[in-house]
Amino acid sequence: MTVYCGIDWAEEHHDVAIVDDSGGLVARLRIGDDAAGYQQLIDLLADAGDNPQQPIPVAIETSRGLLVACLRATGRRVYAINPVAVARYRDRYTVSRTKSDHVDAVVLANILRTDMAVHRPLPEDSELVQAIAVLARAQQDAVWDRTQAHNKLRSLLREYYPTFLLAFRDARGGITRPEARAVLAAAPTPTQAAALTPDDLAEALRRAGRQRGIAAEADRLHQALAAATLHQPPLVEQAMGRQALALLRALDTACLNAEDLATAAEQSFDQHPDAEIITSFAGLGRLIGARVLAEIGDDRSRFADTRALKSYAGSAPITRASGKSLIVMHRRVKNQRLAHAGHLWAFSALSASPGAHAHYQRRRTSGDGHTAALRHLSNRLLGCLHHCLQIRQPYQEETAFAAPQPHQMPTAA
Repeated sequence: MTVYCGIDWAEEHHDVAIVDDSGGLVARLRIGDDAAGYQQLIDLLADAGDNPQQPIPVAIETSRGLLVACLRATGRRVYAINPVAVARYRDRYTVSRTKSDHVDAVVLANILRTDMAVHRPLPEDSELVQAIAVLARAQQDAVWDRTQAHNKLRSLLREYYPTFLLAFRDARGGITRPEARAVLAAAPTPTQAAALTPDDLAEALRRAGRQRGIAAEADRLHQALAAATLHQPPLVEQAMGRQALALLRALDTACLNAEDLATAAEQSFDQHPDAEIITSFAGLGRLIGARVLAEIGDDRSRFADTRALKSYAGSAPITRASGKSLIVMHRRVKNQRLAHAGHLWAFSALSASPGAHAHYQRRRTSGDGHTAALRHLSNRLLGCLHHCLQIRQPYQEETAFAAPQPHQMPTAA
């Protein structure tokens, strides 16, 4: 008898349901979110016929957490079903809109019983690529946190300290640069900044790690910060200065986290055997390469073909046809992290690959906007990456973007 297991995940407990081929309930149990609860689940599966040769497949609404990690370690197929899809399936079994944890567990088990073929199990990625995924995603989150902290601080500075923004307007990184953060920490208000001497500014630059051109930069900043400007009332200016220091501490932490996680992600990425192939692509460095590997994994059976990977990344178009209506549009349901990495990759490839630049220009000439042309280029590059990883060969520019052969007219006999 073939059986299927569904687990309704919750923070403190999980409801388990096992059904047979006919949809009959074989067993049910509520387990705790701890080691004892996991042992109860293993015992329940064993009583239902679980064995190493034919492990019982499990459907659950999340792909993360200790319970999922332990289930994957047993070698069984684990299906992470989207909660929205579970809600749609629930209507097949009850019209009264009844909902409970046990009902959801039964629905999850029945999803595998009836529609297992249309759902994909979690990929069998290596432990190393799972670690890369943790670091790469955390680094991307840290970059987003840094951007948010930067925007909050910049918005406040515009209200009372515009001379500081002008002083670092042309510097790469703006106020996120270590020199800018060190100067702001030394003088959080325009009144304090006007009282700084070039020597004070030079000392702040040294604390930030600057080693060259310190005197010239200190003189430039002294002139910029001492320029005449409008002021808030003194007490209001002091209060805004205290607020700026609080936001600056958040920005310092975000910058440190982004840099530290980027280093860790790159170091782990370098240890993976696919790193050499991935970084052989034009415009694909170690950090963005780590993000790409984190999302596609190293389970080569995960994507049946190139189009499956492109669809997962959202670069392949989607077609909606009904009767005489036919609409081709870009995908909105996709892996957002992989789509973002593909966008950055395609943009970098414009200056690193003549073939990629020519492909982009052809798309622009044909009527595509900038974003659409980059998405089309990302689609092309992802196809090349899938092919190179399958055959274990590095990227070759002349093969990926071969020059079109001129059309030859047939000669007369």
